Amino acid sequence: MTIFFTADTHFGDHRTINIWRRPFSSVADMDAALIQRWNAVVEPGDTVWHLGDVARRASDVPALLAALNGTKHLIRGNNDPDGTVAARHWASTADYAELEVDGHRLVLCHYPFRSWNGQHRGVINLHGHSHGRLAPMRRQFDVGVDANDFAPVSMSDLLAKPRPRERSGVPPVRPASS
Repeated sequence: MTIFFTADTHFGDHRTINIWRRPFSSVADMDAALIQRWNAVVEPGDTVWHLGDVARRASDVPALLAALNGTKHLIRGNNDPDGTVAARHWASTADYAELEVDGHRLVLCHYPFRSWNGQHRGVINLHGHSHGRLAPMRRQFDVGVDANDFAPVSMSDLLAKPRPRERSGVPPVRPASS
């Protein structure tokens, strides 16, 4: 079982194609590609933490979640109405979470933090919201689809990716001690 992270899918939202310059000719093409890329990396027994901004219409969310592999948890984003949060197929919903994955302690929120719990003790902040347009701080990763080839990403893949220039002053990522 692998744990994946994603954010900012914005299923069914034509505005994201233009605003974020997504390489799709239509909403139908975007949604099909997002579903295909999700299911290409996520197996049915895997877990996915979606860090918000799931879909334009809450009424579409139950069918979308049923079409996507894995056990899905939601960290609510600014574009997730109550209907999205209440949709069937979420294993859990919250505004914020802290967990440990692959020996790394994580702080999960839709929004990127300037500082977070445990930041100077090796804790990593995973977020969405910025669509790959925010210069990260050390130990901070945008898990949104725009920053990750329109697919969920694992912790090991995040840590292996070349990083854009980071703000200095914070030591590099190290596994959390047990």
